[in-house]
Amino acid sequence: MDNIQNGISPYTVNLSASVLKQMITVVHDLQQLSEAPNYSNLLNELPATAKVKATHYSVMMAYDFHIDAAQQAKLIEVNTNAGGLWFACRSYQPEAQSFPQKLGEKLLATFLQDYRLFRQDPSATPKLIAIIDQDPQQQFLYPEMQVFAALFEQAGIKTVIIDPSQIDSREQHLYYQNQAIDLIYNRHCDFYLASDAMQPVAAAWQQQTVCLTPNPQVYCLLADKQRMVDWSMSDILTQILPEPIATRLQRAIPKTQILGLLDRQEAWAARKQKVFKPMTSYASRGVYIGKKLTKTKFNSLDFKKTLVQDWVKPTITQTEDGEQFKTDFRLFVYRNTILNVSARLYQGQVTNLRTHKGGFSKIKIIA
Repeated sequence: MDNIQNGISPYTVNLSASVLKQMITVVHDLQQLSEAPNYSNLLNELPATAKVKATHYSVMMAYDFHIDAAQQAKLIEVNTNAGGLWFACRSYQPEAQSFPQKLGEKLLATFLQDYRLFRQDPSATPKLIAIIDQDPQQQFLYPEMQVFAALFEQAGIKTVIIDPSQIDSREQHLYYQNQAIDLIYNRHCDFYLASDAMQPVAAAWQQQTVCLTPNPQVYCLLADKQRMVDWSMSDILTQILPEPIATRLQRAIPKTQILGLLDRQEAWAARKQKVFKPMTSYASRGVYIGKKLTKTKFNSLDFKKTLVQDWVKPTITQTEDGEQFKTDFRLFVYRNTILNVSARLYQGQVTNLRTHKGGFSKIKIIA
C-alpha cells in the first residue's frame, strides 16, 4: 500500500528502555496532577464545558515526546482524541483489517470503563456509540474510525460514524435516527464544544445526559496548550504535587511562554532556539521552527494566541538505505494504562503523515 497515503513507514526506530520509562513516568505524573482535587481551581477562565465535573476519564489520550542530547525525554504536547493508532498498528502488519486481538480487547475495555464510570454502574453497556467528526468521510483518519466502529460492532454495540449535524436533540438528550446515543467517541477538534455545530453535544454534556469521551474537562486539565505555559512558568506543579514529582515534571517540560507577554525584539532575537505554536492548533498546523521563521511571518503571528516553546531537536533516525528522518515518539494512553508506544518519522519542519517513507513506524526497545 502507498505509505504516503496511509502514513506508514517501512522503517524501525530504536527506543531505549530507560527513556521509555521516563516517558511513562511523565504520563503517570501528569495523570496524578489532573486528578488532584484542587488542580482545576488554579486554572483561569475555564469554558463552561470544562467546568463539568466528569466522573470518568478520557479514551485515546496521547503524549508526544522528543529526546534531547542528554537522552532525556521532553514532553512536546498532550493530545485528547489522538489519532494514528491504526497506522501505528499497521506499521507491524500492513495488511491487517482490525486491531491486534490483545490491543483490541484493551481498547474496548477503556470505552466500557469510561461509560460505566459515567453511568456509575459497573455492568452498564452502551447500546449506541456515535463516533463524531466534521464530515468524517472526508477525514484523513476516517479508515481508523471505521476500525473502531468494527471493534464496537463485534462486541454487539451498534455504532455509527456521523457528522454532528446528523444528531437530533430532544430535551438535551441526543439521538440518531430515533435511537438514543449513549456514548460519543469524540474525534471532532472543537475540543470545548464551542462551535454552533457542537451546541447540542455541549448542552447534553453539561446536563450529563451523554457520555462524551474524550471530554472538555480532560482536554482543559491536560491537553489545552495553555497548560504547557502553566506547568513551565507558574508554581502550579509545586503547589499540587510532592516536590520530587514537581521537579521531575519541570525537567521534562520545555519552557513555554505566551508570545504576547514577551518583549518582541528579544523574542525575535531568541527565535532560533524556539518553536512557535498557535494555542488552538492541532496536527502541527501553524507550527514554525524558529530558525526557519522569516521576519514577515513572525510579525504576522497572533501574539496573544501564539506560544513560544524551547525547541528540543528531534531524534534523527538513520535508515539502512541512507535516508534520514526526524523522529518523535507518541504514547497512546488511557489514564495510567499505556496502550501503545509508537514513533513517527518525518522530514521538514514538523511532524506529518505525508513524507515519502515517513509516518508511523515500528519500535524496537533496546537496553
